[in-house]
Amino acid sequence: MSDVAVTRARVRKPSLFRSFLDHSASGGLVLMLASALALLVANSGLAGGYHAALQAHVGPLSLLHWINDALMALFFLMVGLEIKREMLDGQLATWRRRVLPGIAALGGMAVPALVYVAFNLGDADALRGWAVPAATDIAFALGVLSLLGSRVPASLKVFLAALAILDDLCAVLIIAVFYTAELSLPMLGASAIVVALLVGLNRAGVTRLWPYLALGAVLWVLVLKSGVHATLAGVVLALAIPLRNRAGMADDMAISPLHRLEHALHIPVAFVVLPIFGFANAGVSFGGVAPEVAMGSVSVGVAAGLFLGKQLGVFGGTWLALRTGLAVPPVGATTLQLYGTALLCGIGFTMSLFIGLLAFPTHPEMQDAVKIGVMVGSVLSGVLGAGVLAWAGRGRRVAIA
Repeated sequence: MSDVAVTRARVRKPSLFRSFLDHSASGGLVLMLASALALLVANSGLAGGYHAALQAHVGPLSLLHWINDALMALFFLMVGLEIKREMLDGQLATWRRRVLPGIAALGGMAVPALVYVAFNLGDADALRGWAVPAATDIAFALGVLSLLGSRVPASLKVFLAALAILDDLCAVLIIAVFYTAELSLPMLGASAIVVALLVGLNRAGVTRLWPYLALGAVLWVLVLKSGVHATLAGVVLALAIPLRNRAGMADDMAISPLHRLEHALHIPVAFVVLPIFGFANAGVSFGGVAPEVAMGSVSVGVAAGLFLGKQLGVFGGTWLALRTGLAVPPVGATTLQLYGTALLCGIGFTMSLFIGLLAFPTHPEMQDAVKIGVMVGSVLSGVLGAGVLAWAGRGRRVAIA
């Protein structure tokens, strides 16, 4: 191949961030279908087999626990890789780039949590779910955004993805600090030794992935037995994966272990892991849910937190950052489009359901209330957000860079 042909091929090759956006958007659509299928199955004659299969044990864990503790560790591994890459060498690599999505993400987590607490004051058990509406589902939100095509400027997709990545970082910290069970010090000590070995591999310049993944598997088992949620082992492993190759460069995706692993995970996580999680956890049988659960403070607090709290927090934080001159708006985006994007942040499906399971591990009725609230809040946010963005972009087509 000539030098000119090689140059053209490199130009045509999509960036890592664009590939991430494309996979997340397409995966969000598949996740929607899987969740809808779970609702249909859970409210049909197949409901008994559906729930029995999820509770069936495969070795030491039930199938549902394998999905939520092991399979989702891959999701958290990918989240950790995305956070590390974007913070060190991507859209969040400078403080100027972090300001707008950072302030929006903080507002988008604080206000929904306060809204939920307002609905559940006086109920100590229900208050454990305060963090449920604080999370944004990046796959779902980008999936809705992708349906609007060229009506939405590319800068909004970047803004939404950056915001959701910071949101995920905060959600991971919340899970680690507030939703950890009783701790086993020996297992934590053993986990610390494995983490030290991972750091040692990084410092030694090891670029082969298999030593990291082998130690990561050991770390997952130890963290599972330590009392800390096992999925956090994925985040810790991600932070140890080297971003740079032996030459110290971060742009050679053929050599960088982080880029190789991230590319390898995008498709299976987007099209296998998250749809399976959605199918396993979205199946609520409405016929078996008491009215006081469906309309109780937990479900209403979650729905209000996602639909009202998210748009107030994200748009309010964005407005404040722009008004004070701390940040500049996404290129080509109007105020109405920013508001529509803030609405989409109320789609909290994957991480919200996950936090709900951790918040109420022994209260199935509260888990059902969380699922109903997440679905209602997410659907309202998605439908209204898409409507606002479609209205804002009517009659115009924006070039997608």
